[in-house]
Amino acid sequence: MELLRTRKKTYDVTIFQTPVFRQKKGYQQVYRLHMEGLSHRECLNEVFSRFNIADLLPSDFEGRFIGTGDIVFIDEGRKGQIYYQLKPGGWEQVNRVHVR
Repeated sequence: MELLRTRKKTYDVTIFQTPVFRQKKGYQQVYRLHMEGLSHRECLNEVFSRFNIADLLPSDFEGRFIGTGDIVFIDEGRKGQIYYQLKPGGWEQVNRVHVR
């Protein structure tokens, strides 16, 4: 029996935050990166992990730690563009209208 190999994809990921934590308007792009993962969930978990540990933060990152209300945009080009917002229960897909 042959095992199927799953291929990781490269995702274009953008993080949006408000200038002040817990604001509901005024989201601005704070960081953009390319990330490999098997799925959007894996990318979201990696973003949360990487941007919540001071030693793992990129040197050019000027935002704050990822927190409730922050938005992550995953762009797959022709395959789609999806926004996720961190809610108390985890990542939830949201409409792009929330980003201004």
